[in-house]
Amino acid sequence: MAKAPVLTPRADDFPRWYQDLIAKAELADNGPVRGTMVIRPYGYGLWERMQAEMDARIKETGTRNAYFPLLIPQSSLAREADHVEGFAPELAVVTHGGGKELEEPAVVRPTSEMIVNEYFAKWVQSYRDLPLLINQWANVVRWELRPRLFLRTTEFLWQEGHTAHATYEEARDFAARVHRRVYEDFMVNVLAMDVVPGRKTAGERFAGAINTLTLEGMMGDGKALQMATSHELGQNFAKAFHTSFLSKDGRRELVWQTSWGSTTRMIGALVMMHGDDHGLRVPPRLAPVQVVVLAIKGDEAVLAKAREVGDRLGAAGIRVHVDDRADIPFGRRAVDWELKGVPVRVEIGPRDLENGTAMLVRRIPGGKESVSLDALAGLLPAVLEEDQALLLGQARERRASRTTDVSTLGEAVEVATAGGWARIPWATLGEDGENALAEHAATVRCLVAEDGSVPEAEDTPGNVAVVARAY
Repeated sequence: MAKAPVLTPRADDFPRWYQDLIAKAELADNGPVRGTMVIRPYGYGLWERMQAEMDARIKETGTRNAYFPLLIPQSSLAREADHVEGFAPELAVVTHGGGKELEEPAVVRPTSEMIVNEYFAKWVQSYRDLPLLINQWANVVRWELRPRLFLRTTEFLWQEGHTAHATYEEARDFAARVHRRVYEDFMVNVLAMDVVPGRKTAGERFAGAINTLTLEGMMGDGKALQMATSHELGQNFAKAFHTSFLSKDGRRELVWQTSWGSTTRMIGALVMMHGDDHGLRVPPRLAPVQVVVLAIKGDEAVLAKAREVGDRLGAAGIRVHVDDRADIPFGRRAVDWELKGVPVRVEIGPRDLENGTAMLVRRIPGGKESVSLDALAGLLPAVLEEDQALLLGQARERRASRTTDVSTLGEAVEVATAGGWARIPWATLGEDGENALAEHAATVRCLVAEDGSVPEAEDTPGNVAVVARAY
């Protein structure tokens, strides 16, 4: 009898494949309240690595971490009209506490602009207090009607940055710096993700912002996923909260602000951009476990050698795990690590021990080869870097092959419906065309300049709209 596949093939049912992989790679489970999730240790290990890499980049900008309350007074949320309107359908509101009805309902934070600005208004008095650069790692709640693990959940984890500046130019430049030097650098160089940096249209930008910068990635089925955003808030929140400072020449002025965020959605993106029919493929620079050493048999000599190799690789700076679970069949363990996408398996059995070799199995390109045990520590760093570059190259090739330049709305819809991205002149599409895309479940993911850079403004001549269906 033929062995049943571990996962639903991607080509047969991409959404089912995604759900299968999340479950069988032990990344997450659905939570007890609809739309919530339990992130399992392996999935949380991926998030911890993402946190560490991004946190270092965030701190390089001069931003410091802080923490703000989960509950926000409802009256506070109502002080910026556009912001409230944008989030109203997603709010979770607490009306009772301690067995009594609250005098004022509290909103479970959907984002923290409101509570942060309460305190920015207290902390900023003079130009000497600027720039004020704050980030927090936290959870937020946005009531999700169509949940999907990691991609759209009622509660998710994220980082959100909030800054205040003396001038528009300083705020604009800082938002752009985060966009490129924190998010894009991390996604390209650590996640091996091909992302398109662009500008959101007025209809798609963050509620209360004057400009939103985005990074859009193409998933394995051709749909787009918004990966991270950086917002210029102008002075909208400063006006609502009277956040002002005394300038060098003695005038009272409003601050200019930014906010920016990325979420556990990146784990879902990792699955959908790099996964294949055998499971996840984790970029080596991200992987909590870069190399797993598997003892094929429970023979004591084999177990001892596997542990010795693990110690040697760990001393060489490789994140390594030794799987010496002799009570679990080798085949089952190998499939488990393949599902989890660990970049390299080093398999050691009695025959390998006699020959002084091990079987090197590479998850990303596939294939295996026998290598000398003594050569492993020197060989693996180059192998891991080669596989990191291979993942990024494959993602770039996918987007290039499935992106089409078009000249009409109908052609853009046709490309997006077929599972690709369309590039159409923004002057041709315009707001009317953007509205018409909604009838076909497609959107303008972002605007880019003719050379692929982020345009200075929505109406910059030569702007190109990237159109796709999206998660």
